[in-house]
Amino acid sequence: MAQLTCEHLTLGYEGHAILQDVNFAVNAGDYLCIVGENGSGKSTLMKTILGLQPAMGGKISFGDGLRPGEIGYLPQQTLAQRDFPATVWEIVLSGCQARLGKRAFYPAEEKALARQNMERMGITGFAKRSYRNLSGGQQQRVLLARALCATQRLLLLDEPVSGLDPQVTAEMYALIQQLNQQEGVTILMISHDIEAALRYATHILHVNQEPFFGTREEYQQSALGRRFAAVMGGEH
Repeated sequence: MAQLTCEHLTLGYEGHAILQDVNFAVNAGDYLCIVGENGSGKSTLMKTILGLQPAMGGKISFGDGLRPGEIGYLPQQTLAQRDFPATVWEIVLSGCQARLGKRAFYPAEEKALARQNMERMGITGFAKRSYRNLSGGQQQRVLLARALCATQRLLLLDEPVSGLDPQVTAEMYALIQQLNQQEGVTILMISHDIEAALRYATHILHVNQEPFFGTREEYQQSALGRRFAAVMGGEH
């Protein structure tokens, strides 16, 4: 059974549709990369899946025991967010907020989960440091640890390597691949890096006027995939 299914979605703002008839399904353990031109609606799609804005039409459904609140999310950061004056520990622990319910304080179980995810991301030594003083790569590890506090099953990542240097980019991709292949976390990732998408993803969703969804191999063989890879520099 699919963890996430989107059927005939229409997305947009203030009555203006920017994406229509989007159809895809994500099963446990999939690694789906969402690609497309700038302004094509990739981030809008992700925000709609998260319930941060309504769909204009169509249906989003969750299965395999997954609930909407059990999705981890790593959004693109603004400059103001990069300068957020909180400690690494406070930010990672805030990923457990959905688990609190009516409780006013984080219990021992949530604190243990936060420590576990900091260890997974190699940032345990940063716990007391100010988030604003970390490098871009370190900040992304903090946000990934925070997202993992919300889920062990499905992560939504919006351009997780944006602005990172090549070495840190490679490290981030390796972390994400490890979560997917070794720990079974399902990945939905928006990416402008078509070469990386074709290297790591099991499936590709290309959003444009006629959306494409299929396996990586099907996308590489399609006219759309060949054309986009050539334009974006990802053709081999």
